[in-house]
Amino acid sequence: MVGLLISILVLAVSLLIISKLPLGIDIDNPGAALFAGAIIGLLNGLWYAFPGFIRTASWVFTLGIVPLLGSVIVFGLAALLTQGFRLRWGIGSAILGAIALAIVSSILNAILQAVGLLPGTVV
Repeated sequence: MVGLLISILVLAVSLLIISKLPLGIDIDNPGAALFAGAIIGLLNGLWYAFPGFIRTASWVFTLGIVPLLGSVIVFGLAALLTQGFRLRWGIGSAILGAIALAIVSSILNAILQAVGLLPGTVV
């Protein structure tokens, strides 16, 4: 449960950071970022409910297109469901935002692991 809360906070901070970049993503306040982070975290959690071989096969056979499309759809749904979270350029902002969110949240997770606030990933 604590891991989910940390994940949501990391996603919210990541969303606030990428809203400052010129990617066409507008977030009005930290509350909207927190709610959008919760939506993204919960929907991403559904992807990890599938067995690992299915996730790996989708990466290998589609060269990463299916997971990327899933991330773009989740990002767009979060914007659709969250008041105060807008995509100025539609699907273009969703694509750029999903990629930027993956990069920024990975960096923040790496920092938290290095500091010792997050346990290392188990493979």
